[in-house]
Amino acid sequence: MRTSLRPSSSVNSLADSSPVSLETVLLVFGGLLMVGALVAGLVRRSFLSLAALFVVTGFVLGDGGLEVLDFGARSGFVHDLAIVALVVILFRDGLEVEAEMLQREWHLPFRKLVLGMPITGAVVAAAAHWIVGLDWLESALLGALLSPTDPVLSSSVVTNPRVPRIVRHSLNLESGLNDGLALPAVLAFTAALADEQGFVWWKFVLQDVTLGFAFGIALAWVASKLMPRGRKLTDSIPAHAQSLYALGVAFTIYGVTVGLPPEGNGFIAVFVGAITLGILRPDLRVSFENRADDIVEIVKLGIFVVFGALLTADGLFGDGWAAVALVFVTLLIARPVAIWIALAGTSLDTATKGFMAWFGPKGVATMTFSLFVLGEGVPGAERIFNLAALCVFASVLAHGLTDTPGSEWLIRREGRPAPARPGTPRRPAGDAPA
Repeated sequence: MRTSLRPSSSVNSLADSSPVSLETVLLVFGGLLMVGALVAGLVRRSFLSLAALFVVTGFVLGDGGLEVLDFGARSGFVHDLAIVALVVILFRDGLEVEAEMLQREWHLPFRKLVLGMPITGAVVAAAAHWIVGLDWLESALLGALLSPTDPVLSSSVVTNPRVPRIVRHSLNLESGLNDGLALPAVLAFTAALADEQGFVWWKFVLQDVTLGFAFGIALAWVASKLMPRGRKLTDSIPAHAQSLYALGVAFTIYGVTVGLPPEGNGFIAVFVGAITLGILRPDLRVSFENRADDIVEIVKLGIFVVFGALLTADGLFGDGWAAVALVFVTLLIARPVAIWIALAGTSLDTATKGFMAWFGPKGVATMTFSLFVLGEGVPGAERIFNLAALCVFASVLAHGLTDTPGSEWLIRREGRPAPARPGTPRRPAGDAPA
């Protein structure tokens, strides 16, 4: 029985080959990076993001368009790219979980993670079963895929300093944590679909989850001890090398966890290890965050292109109006109902609850998890992938169109002044208390 999802020769030997050449991939991706840099200012002033630009370009050049980028849905390339992207993204998310921040302002994100995420996944799973007709295990996997949120697709909400801090912090911390918390469910349901007869839940928890935690904590503790501290660190190791060290820790944790017996789950180990390293060595966390943004962004944009290239119009709408209804339930029912229940009894007013209920966009985590499931080749993977993809597409448009107007509405409602013109004195507005 194979309960732990990790690269294996059997997976890659059965995978479809990817007919697209490396030269073509590099040409397209390099050109997109250049174009993205040139239009970054224009994109920032519009409702779309670079994420949307890269996904749409991938779609036009991929299987559903010009077929320039023909990766093969179950190719080893797609599978391995998903693994690399998950390691980088989960490590970055884990590092951002600062112990001090969680101790001060954990109540709202905690409610949304512990109550909101499971309720969201359950509502989506029920809709997938009753409306689309997936079986319960496939529906549960789709619910897990669509439960995380992505602040990139609502950047005006989480980066605008005039938006109340309690809203920005709550949405941002929720988005940073829910990728890692959705991960065990995604892995478990994927493993169960891959080996429905031989899958044993308690063995998955014992081997993948428990060993993943143990490897992550132990290896991060060792890594924190190996790197010098204080004056010795600043004098002997430049900041960019510290950042590379942190990234090296991420891949080492993954490699050791899945490569040495007893084998745990590398993704869980990376996320837990990042949290541990960030708490033990905040200096390394700061060095990584200040210098690794470009690496993380390139990995994300690569995922957006490949994700878009694997989409086709026939695939996206293969379930017809049932797929459209699932999108409606995911964006307009599942998230709002879950957040309303999670935030019941708090001091937040109705408008603020509604605002946070709406801004739960689906983005890079759903894309990356979906690519991983697709690469595993489990039964029904392509159908699940297409349903998740349609929800992501709708979210990119809906939340991209409403994040700036929604932020301005909330700011006006809170009575916060607009930024002063250069040279014009004004009284500091400050952040709302959390």
